[in-house]
Amino acid sequence: MDCIFCDIINKSASAEVLFENEKVISFLDIRPINYGHTLVITKNHFDNFLLVPDDELSELIRVTKVMSNAIIKGLNSEGFNIVANTGRAAGQSIFHFHFHIIPRFRNDNFSFKPNLKSYDNGSMKEFAEKIKMAL
Repeated sequence: MDCIFCDIINKSASAEVLFENEKVISFLDIRPINYGHTLVITKNHFDNFLLVPDDELSELIRVTKVMSNAIIKGLNSEGFNIVANTGRAAGQSIFHFHFHIIPRFRNDNFSFKPNLKSYDNGSMKEFAEKIKMAL
C-alpha cells in the first residue's frame, strides 16, 4: 500500500509534526488553505471515516479539539473550520482518514459557496424516511 500519511507515521516521509501520541498524529498540511492548516490522523490506516473504530475515532476527535484550541491561541485565529472528506465525490484525495483544521481570519479570502437547495412538496419527508429506514 502506498500512503503518504503512513510514510509520515513511519518516519519515512517528513512532516512538520505538531502533536503525537500512541493513536494519533497531527501535522501541518503542505498545501494549506490558510497558514497553520493542520491535519489530524489516526496512526492506524483506515481509508475513510466509516471504517475508523469508535475508540480511535474518539481519540481522533479529542486531539482535533486540542489542536483547534492551540490554533486559536497560537495563531490568534478568529475561528476555524473542521473538514473531513469521505469518498472521491466529496473531494477525498488521500485515502487515509483525516480531519483538516483550517484557521480562519476575517477577510482571508476563503469561503464555502454551497449551492443550497429547497425541498419540494413533501420531498423532505421522503428523504428523511429513506435515511431512517437505513438506521
